[in-house]
Amino acid sequence: MRIYFTFEPRPDLCEPLLAEFPQVDFIFESGLTNEELQKADVLVTYGEDLTNENIQQATALKWIFVASAGIEKMPAQAIMERGILVSNVRGIHKTPMAESMLAHILAIKRALPWMYEQQKNREWSKKGKQTELRDSTALILGPGAIGSEVGRLLQAFDVTTIGCNRSGNEAANMDKMISFAQLKDALPGADIVISVLPKTQETTHLLKKEHFVAMKNSAIFMNFGRGNLVDENVLIQAIEAGEFGYAVLDVFEEEPLASDNPLWTFPNVIVSPHVSSHSSRYVERSLEIFKPSLEKWLKGDMNLENVMELSRGY
Repeated sequence: MRIYFTFEPRPDLCEPLLAEFPQVDFIFESGLTNEELQKADVLVTYGEDLTNENIQQATALKWIFVASAGIEKMPAQAIMERGILVSNVRGIHKTPMAESMLAHILAIKRALPWMYEQQKNREWSKKGKQTELRDSTALILGPGAIGSEVGRLLQAFDVTTIGCNRSGNEAANMDKMISFAQLKDALPGADIVISVLPKTQETTHLLKKEHFVAMKNSAIFMNFGRGNLVDENVLIQAIEAGEFGYAVLDVFEEEPLASDNPLWTFPNVIVSPHVSSHSSRYVERSLEIFKPSLEKWLKGDMNLENVMELSRGY
């Protein structure tokens, strides 16, 4: 059994892995090479380094473990044609991402960006527009692991949480659930609109001009899912028209965001360079999911955690 990592975990994470699975040959490299890929039975990757050609050359490959939640940059069709099992680390992002979202919300509510600017300019002023998070309503698009965790944190601040997904079926830490079809009607009552939706055909440009028109002009709009949620031109027009109060954007249609993109220039837009999931414990948590799955795999059990349906995009 040969397992090929296209990144190098810290020594304190590699050593227990080697000790727990002495029967496995582990290869750790920074980056992917076809020479090693051709020998690998299992590939552990962040998912952005694979091409159709790689998959064709990886003749021994049977399982890809993706240390990420998204697969949109992976050659899904080629992987499906080869019948390669794919699993990921769905769920490990919930703590850092929920904390990032809550940090941004509290910063805006308590006027911290304004305060930082005052300090930079050495200006003593008490004219910041500070509001309270308590008794707000948050509309969360995609109340899965991440959305439910931010819902739990918001409920601790006495925020009413409304989850929104395709079906409207019940989700954890949501006071109410609606479907995508009901989204426009729910937007006028939301103080905070958060998207953590994955990238699928159904979610591409899900939010349109009429959705932003329906928002409160004081609402905070946050996209922490995927940049395909809204056409960038539609978003910019909504910002310019004052359709909502603040935007916090961690994801974009084109990444990295070009230096001449107007989104950098708006005073009520926070550009987060797709870092909300970053954490010093990221690889540690990834391996906590990988190791139990590897134990199953070695016993011939294919019922691994977080097996992905590539045809659905998640």
